[in-house]
Amino acid sequence: MKNRRQILKQSAALAGLAATAGWLPTTAFAYSKDAFDAKSVADALKAVGAGTPAESKDVTITGPDIAENGAVVPLSVATTLGGVKQLMLLVEKNPNAVVAIFNTSEFVEPNFTTRAKLGQSSDVYAIAIMNDGKAFFAKKEVKVTLGGCGG
Repeated sequence: MKNRRQILKQSAALAGLAATAGWLPTTAFAYSKDAFDAKSVADALKAVGAGTPAESKDVTITGPDIAENGAVVPLSVATTLGGVKQLMLLVEKNPNAVVAIFNTSEFVEPNFTTRAKLGQSSDVYAIAIMNDGKAFFAKKEVKVTLGGCGG
């Protein structure tokens, strides 16, 4: 029977081998400061290098029609499109438009859920950015009864 120290040692060796073989990601996350600082949906798309988005039924966004508290609004974004590089959640009337950017690959199912702050009633966009730079979106209006961002 192996003790804890032996198991940790073997796990570390296996992780090192996997990293050198290219099986593990070399960075923990990707961060686009320009995108997260963007004040509008158009500026956020420009910051990530996406083209003008086209509406698509293959991109879905789910969230409440009416959020009683804008400080915690559950939102989900998903797509059935192949070749998606990123999925983005953006809120049109927030001080900073970008809520979240999810990097995807063929190994990741493009279906994510998060919570966002909405300062006021606004359109929320789910945008799928393809490997070739094309962008597709879905839009949903969320009405806020109690403010979240500074409200």
